[in-house]
Amino acid sequence: MIGGRRPISGRKPGDKRVRVERPHTPYFRYTGPGQLTAKAAASAPTTPSGRLFARVKALFIGRPLANEEEAGERLSKKKALAIFSSDAISSSAYATEEIILAFLLAGVGGAAFDLSIEVSIAIAVLLAIVAFSYRQVCIAYPTGGGSYSVSKANFGRLASLVAASALMIDYTLTVAVSTSSAVEQIASAVPALDPVRVQIGVIAIGIILVGNLRGVREAGSIFAIPTYLFLGSAFLMIAMGVFRIVAQGDTGPTPSPEVIKATTETAKSVGILILLRAFASGAVALTGTEAIATGVPAFQPPEPRNAARTLMTMAVILGVLFVGITFLAANFHILPIEEPKQTVIAQISRHVYGDTVGFYLFQAFTALLLFLAANTSFAAFPRLSAVLAEDGFIPRQFAFRGDRLAFSQGILLLGACAATLVVIGGGSTHALIPLYAVGVFIDFTISQAGMVRHWLSTKEQGWRYRIVINAVGCVLTAVIAIVVTTVKAPTSLVVIVLIPTLVSAMLFVRRQYDGQAEELHVRDDMVFDRTRRDQRVVIPVNGINRSVVQAVIFGRTLATDPSMLQAVFVTTDPEEANALRERWDRQLPGVPLVIVESPYRAIVGPMVTYLDVLDRAWPPDREAPTTIVVLPEYVAKHWWDRLLYNQSAKRLKAALVGREHTVIANVPYRRTGS
Repeated sequence: MIGGRRPISGRKPGDKRVRVERPHTPYFRYTGPGQLTAKAAASAPTTPSGRLFARVKALFIGRPLANEEEAGERLSKKKALAIFSSDAISSSAYATEEIILAFLLAGVGGAAFDLSIEVSIAIAVLLAIVAFSYRQVCIAYPTGGGSYSVSKANFGRLASLVAASALMIDYTLTVAVSTSSAVEQIASAVPALDPVRVQIGVIAIGIILVGNLRGVREAGSIFAIPTYLFLGSAFLMIAMGVFRIVAQGDTGPTPSPEVIKATTETAKSVGILILLRAFASGAVALTGTEAIATGVPAFQPPEPRNAARTLMTMAVILGVLFVGITFLAANFHILPIEEPKQTVIAQISRHVYGDTVGFYLFQAFTALLLFLAANTSFAAFPRLSAVLAEDGFIPRQFAFRGDRLAFSQGILLLGACAATLVVIGGGSTHALIPLYAVGVFIDFTISQAGMVRHWLSTKEQGWRYRIVINAVGCVLTAVIAIVVTTVKAPTSLVVIVLIPTLVSAMLFVRRQYDGQAEELHVRDDMVFDRTRRDQRVVIPVNGINRSVVQAVIFGRTLATDPSMLQAVFVTTDPEEANALRERWDRQLPGVPLVIVESPYRAIVGPMVTYLDVLDRAWPPDREAPTTIVVLPEYVAKHWWDRLLYNQSAKRLKAALVGREHTVIANVPYRRTGS
């Protein structure tokens, strides 16, 4: 007896009591009648290699956490801001540069200084609209999933999968773009590292991946400090720069020929298409805004309110940073330099801080933040994949939590895909940005449209002004999505092709799960009594050995009738068969041995055909028996010699899987000696 209640009678009449017996074991604790809860020791590996792997794993990601410790892994607003907002905040490091490049590529360099501030303010207004929309998403859909949950509730399956596909592409590109931008910041400070920027990016992704495998809360503790160091140094840089411009009339460093040429041009020739292109390029500053809405369950209670407040704080910080950096770039007349690579924000920092330790610290903080911006995706992508897995659109293992209560499968998949993109893109931010923006704004558009329908259906208090904001945001993000896709073609078309591909793959997975559920479904009104059908036991053997003897002993317990048990030996050598029969009758009496000669040297085919012959020989007026094929299996002690055994058994098992009225029972035998 493993725990439970046992009545005990006393010495006096009516003196009865109940003794509650609990198991004294390090592996389980008693939690109710017939119910045990496994302790950590029950899951511990038992082999030397398994224990070694567990120790190494614990060294990198920490000890396994129990389910009840999940509440302690929830994030405070301060840590959540560092984890979920680092992507959006870090985009201020390259969004301004994208606006300037858009004007330069259009041949109107003067507009980079004359109109970039106005464009950044317009983008900040769009940021406010999108942030407000996702604030409502946090409250209306607190289970997480972001735009996927919004579109699923308001538009149905297909639209939700389009949103999910765009979101997954966005998160993957976030890691690749942020990492590439971080390496560019490092190369701006230390040009000698530019040739190895791809290798640095891949290593950084690996480090962030391991950090997230340690759990969300611990990742927040690791990554919070660099985020706040960047914010402090960036706001200080903006304050010092604005003071120089307003109070001292600072117009920037000594102008280069390119800057002189740009400042002599006017922006009169700038048309609406060029403005739209610049607006669309700089709108990458909005990337990552949706991550908080996707990860609402990761917050401490009350989850929706804390997530909404964190989102609005992030929007304010990003808006001030983005407009402030653009203001400095325009007034300092700074253009990006390709050879050697000098980013716009690096040039601003060098001018404000000078060639001092302040500049190098700021570059280090910026690079760290950009590396950690990838952490936003590592926090949100696995949660989205878990929601999709629970809905049956991707393999279910993505919904399982790892040792540290993180969705490990999603983290590993994201790391592998992002590292591949960094390698393909050569570690260049500008090469990946065209892919980046398309998925972001498709996702924004679907989410905003979903919220419009949400307000129309619920008509909650204040729905009229909210629906106007969401409708305007939907139109703007749709226009930007079209412009980005058009002006960045043909590169941007990769995402347009990839989204329906992912949608088709997810629909295929769902059809497989639906088909399996239908095939395995048991009606609620069906009752299964103890009546059982006849069972025929067939044991394929290769001789007499300990593995075969163990299988025969097991097979005897399964047969409903001794006459329904037999061993079968398929051989190509009649003399070997005769020798085996003589020994078999002597050592295993009572178990018939059937010898099947195979002159064509096949093993599996004759065995399966023999089973078919047995089925056809069964009386037609009786229900066909269940055929239990008991497979002896020798388990080698070492991993390196397991390829030498059980190959015929594996082929036979593969041939029998799915055969009608057939059950396969593996009987492993493992050598215990040295």
